[in-house]
Amino acid sequence: MNENNKLSTKKNETMKWGILGTGRIAHVFATALQSVDDAQLYAVGSRSKEKGQKFAEEFGIPCFYDNYEALMCDPEIKVIYIATPHHLHLENSMLALEHGKHVLCEKPLGVNQKEVISVIEKAASKKLFLMEALWSRFLPNIIKTKELVASGIIGNVNLLTANFSFLSKNGSEHRHFNIDLCGGTILDIGIYNIFLAQLLLGKPLSINSMATLSEQGVDTTCSYNFKYPRQQMAVMYSSFLADAPIIANIYGSKGSISLEHRWFTPGSVLLTDLNGKKQTFTFEEKNNGYQYEAIEVQKCILEGKTQSNLWNWNDSLQLVETMDIIRNQCNIIYPKHDK
Repeated sequence: MNENNKLSTKKNETMKWGILGTGRIAHVFATALQSVDDAQLYAVGSRSKEKGQKFAEEFGIPCFYDNYEALMCDPEIKVIYIATPHHLHLENSMLALEHGKHVLCEKPLGVNQKEVISVIEKAASKKLFLMEALWSRFLPNIIKTKELVASGIIGNVNLLTANFSFLSKNGSEHRHFNIDLCGGTILDIGIYNIFLAQLLLGKPLSINSMATLSEQGVDTTCSYNFKYPRQQMAVMYSSFLADAPIIANIYGSKGSISLEHRWFTPGSVLLTDLNGKKQTFTFEEKNNGYQYEAIEVQKCILEGKTQSNLWNWNDSLQLVETMDIIRNQCNIIYPKHDK
């Protein structure tokens, strides 16, 4: 989907943000936003007055609301960051857009393709900015990796491997494992592996996946292999049942690129040629890394864009389409959403 809509925003004015939700990811984003120029976390919305007030006090936020509707009705707020669990992303994003707010929504933008299409169509009709908060896309190490691959320095990419696994000690009602909360590894952590393959190799020709499922029917471990033209492959897996190094590697005909443990976070990039010569690219780490996506959002809004060139609506659509295929192959169904 293309956009040609322009939004009027004065440059150098403080952009006032609202944040919906007070969980862990909301804390991470609020911390990062403190280092963004011309940004103010102006209000927080929570269904719990106590949690909202505590969050506001922690971050020096002027306003807090004990319901989402009130947050959306605040005329001072320009953009809303949706920090709620997966199953609420569509509902919360639609509410914000309906009230004329730009939206940065935590990944995934929706739990299936139907939901992502709905929210994109709403943003387009309202001429408002919308972006999936896939924060890794905006990190210097990921941007450098894409530049290195595109430069041809490692030759033709033949194989990408990526893992995101950790031992979750949460119970069956936690969002990791709860079918009603759209639990499982694919939407929560596997999405990062899939994103990296999409970013570097594009849309696969074919997908083969398998998963172990809990009693509720969510994937506790999942592997997914993508096949591309020219004998390229991406081999990836995600798990809540195993502690394993969270690493990614890209192997080419002239060398390789390695992303260190917790590769989806700020870190270094290791380039190795076929003779074993190594070059490490390091980057100054400022805050926790979430500020980069916030900077991109503000930049796009100031430029009058409704989507980012770095992670646009088509990117989100391709990502969720791939996850839908994987879930379908593994027989993972969210009864309240996949109708």
